[in-house]
Amino acid sequence: MSEQPKVRIAVIGVGVMGSSHVRDIATRLPAAELAAVCDIIPERADRYAAEYHAPAYYDSRSLLSQADLDAVVIATPHYAHTTLSLAAFQRGLHVLTEKPLAAHARDGRLMLEAHAQARLTKPGLQFAIMFQMRTQGVWQKVKQMLETGELGKLQRVTWIITDWFRPQSYYDNGGWRATWKGEGGGVLLNQCPHNLDLYQWLFGMPRRVAGFAHLGKYHRIEVEDEVTGYFEHDDGLVGHFITTTAESPGTNRLEIAGELGKLVVEDDKLTFTRNKLSTFEFIRTSPKPFDHVECQVEAVPIPPSPESGYVAVFTAFTSAILHGGQLVVEASEGLKGLTLGNAIMLSSFLGRPVEMPFDEQAYADKLQELIQASEGARP
Repeated sequence: MSEQPKVRIAVIGVGVMGSSHVRDIATRLPAAELAAVCDIIPERADRYAAEYHAPAYYDSRSLLSQADLDAVVIATPHYAHTTLSLAAFQRGLHVLTEKPLAAHARDGRLMLEAHAQARLTKPGLQFAIMFQMRTQGVWQKVKQMLETGELGKLQRVTWIITDWFRPQSYYDNGGWRATWKGEGGGVLLNQCPHNLDLYQWLFGMPRRVAGFAHLGKYHRIEVEDEVTGYFEHDDGLVGHFITTTAESPGTNRLEIAGELGKLVVEDDKLTFTRNKLSTFEFIRTSPKPFDHVECQVEAVPIPPSPESGYVAVFTAFTSAILHGGQLVVEASEGLKGLTLGNAIMLSSFLGRPVEMPFDEQAYADKLQELIQASEGARP
């Protein structure tokens, strides 16, 4: 009986997330083989190479030119996502990148264009992004309820995500963190890519964005640590996105208000306050000036999540490579959430709302200006 084929995968960047991906690939993915590990810190690469019996590389050029690979997983600081993806596509390699897709939308678009070009000679070339939260039962259920119209026409979405608290030591311990030159952004680019992705996945992209971002308001950092975004959608839906790394205790609460009730995601619970009538109909027809729509509160059962969302993403990635299956999240989706975060920041810098799609080059130019004034890596 012939041995089943495996996808030979190298992990580039074996820090917190990369080392977790190394373990998953080596021990939990039957259709994958850990072909190599790569990190610019030799001791780190050597540690995981020895533990999982794979060759170690200390720079990506050597890895891409010497290792026997089918695919790479990119788990490096943000700016390198672009350069590494472009180099991998030039060699016909499949790519799965950690979030965010890139530091800014212009770079993200370059990555997608390079992938499209590479697919001309290798049609099955895969480009995925690690948005594993989409596999969680609670978000799958919310998505289903929205698609089946249980809330009717949506009116308002408010997401308060202030449970990203980080003390100063968090930033001081990571040399590339919280600088324009090293990271390219703060809470929106580091902590919130999953939330921005879920927002656009569930509700679509807004047509207008107003952003209010504070740089280093509570920490000794260059980038944003408190942000409020306001979104206007074509169908009348308005959204609020509120986040910070300086609030303790924080909150993670998503409210979705529609004509048929309100859905709340908080504390691992999903609660639906269901209206007996449409709010819009009640507004038009109720003869009582201070009356309210009758409603009832329901606890919505949440379907189980995969044991590991990361493994679910990896399994789909290897299946797509070997059998042409569907990815959990294509990298093109990563551009949408990245665009949303960039638009918030550009609006804040300009002091006015921006229309979508916004000027990606204008934001790239502003970021370059900030990089020129950046202190770079922290001591």
